[in-house]
Amino acid sequence: MSIEFTPWPESMARRYRDLGYWQDKPLTDILRGSCARDANATAIICGGRHFSYAELDQLSDNLARSLRLRGLKPYDTALVQLPNIAEFYIVFFGLLKAGVVPVNALYSHQRLELLAYAEQLHPSLVIASASHALFSDTTFLDELKQKTPSVEHVLLWGENRSADSLDSYINTTEIAAELEPTPAEEVAFFQLSGGSTGTPKLIPRTHNDYLYSVRRSAEICDLSPQTRFLCALPAGHNFSLSSPGALGVFDRGGTVITALDPEPLNCFSLIAQHEVNMVALVPPAVSLWLKAAPQNREKLATLSLIQVGGANFAESVARRVPEELGCQLQQVFGMAEGLVNYTRLDDEGALIFCTQGRPMCPDDEIRVIDEYGALVPPGEAGMLATRGPYTIRGYYNSPEHNKAAFDDEGFYRTGDLVQRDERGYLRVVGRQKDQINRGGEKIAAEEVENLLLRHDTITQAALVAMPDDLMGEKSCAFLVSSDASLRPVALRKYLRSLGVAQFKLPDKFEFVQSLPLTPVGKIDKKVLRKELLKKIAVSRI
Repeated sequence: MSIEFTPWPESMARRYRDLGYWQDKPLTDILRGSCARDANATAIICGGRHFSYAELDQLSDNLARSLRLRGLKPYDTALVQLPNIAEFYIVFFGLLKAGVVPVNALYSHQRLELLAYAEQLHPSLVIASASHALFSDTTFLDELKQKTPSVEHVLLWGENRSADSLDSYINTTEIAAELEPTPAEEVAFFQLSGGSTGTPKLIPRTHNDYLYSVRRSAEICDLSPQTRFLCALPAGHNFSLSSPGALGVFDRGGTVITALDPEPLNCFSLIAQHEVNMVALVPPAVSLWLKAAPQNREKLATLSLIQVGGANFAESVARRVPEELGCQLQQVFGMAEGLVNYTRLDDEGALIFCTQGRPMCPDDEIRVIDEYGALVPPGEAGMLATRGPYTIRGYYNSPEHNKAAFDDEGFYRTGDLVQRDERGYLRVVGRQKDQINRGGEKIAAEEVENLLLRHDTITQAALVAMPDDLMGEKSCAFLVSSDASLRPVALRKYLRSLGVAQFKLPDKFEFVQSLPLTPVGKIDKKVLRKELLKKIAVSRI
């Protein structure tokens, strides 16, 4: 029995093997290789705990054997929800070694999300943290087991007598059980889509495609045993896991330092304490770091590279990173479905500050198309479509959604609006679904947001649509500003001075103390739209 997924056509699979992209090795080869090179090197620092590669290997072996002894077998599935702790990686490698196929829910996910993932995956195993409110007693577990009868085993990290202890499985030794990852061409684990509507779809990632993505990313980012990477974004997110993320660091024998979140003061202390030289952040977190940096610059002395991805990064903010944080910037534009783009470490400033990079693989096929599927000329905005050796061919068990998301040639329609230059560098200008149709004029929200962020006093901006009886939609800009006296008339004058078309000027401005964020740190426009609709409803009463 295996897990169903949409495979690459045999001709493409053969070509990817011939070119060396697919090496028919399991993802556990990452750990095996680093143990062979230097088993005593430090793999993880988590609070006051240090784990060598030998210990990470042994503890994940223990977990895998404990699970196999209790009847779990290859192709069983698991629902995992852990914070940024060492156990996340022990569990990840342990499940791979046992052939159990997990999905990693974000720690901020709640009841509805976990039930939805369980409904899709029918897991045999749940691994979670007793510190999460859902697992503080048996209420949610009882509901989960009732709605998902497949759940037979529950392991909790931390103090909780309602389930088995994860620690006891990890620290059990001398268990004889055969370990067997799933075959390299089959599903290793599931990622979660970053879709803006509905419950995230499950993304099947094979050993072959993901291992290539990790190793190519580590190569581009020049990782080494001296890399000390601060994992401040959710550990299970594709960016912090594989671009190159913790897995890339492990593959090169470096050290991962865990932080529960990207809050600047705690992260700055960890950077200073552990001589961190690399971190991955989303744009809102960078803004917070820039604000806190002047009083803490000495703590950032060892930091040499900040990767920024997950959302479009305004040029005006990007240019501040080297001067104010004292390190190099690398922009990353990727997706859990596959394609990853990087600015290169030796790129000129214009590319680093003004683009989101170019694809990492020569066989990443890129199309920028209009609404009818026709290619647009270089430099013009269009929707990004892609296929390649590490971009999936279909979501898990979603035939209807796949019809819309993939074309007849297997190109994945990402929904991102991009511009591509003659050198292949991409500039993200918005989302296909993040457009505002103002009386037939299309406004790319991120274009206006980036212009607003060029204003000296604006630190965060989000443009969303609001319903209008005459125009269909108008635009509202939610802004965080350091100037309490800033007024809409001044902002409209400012935007006009930049040469902005009249129809792109926001129809309404809302000044707020902070913007709501999604679990991975992106601005949550769904929340903003709901707030806006409430205000409109109240004003009409």
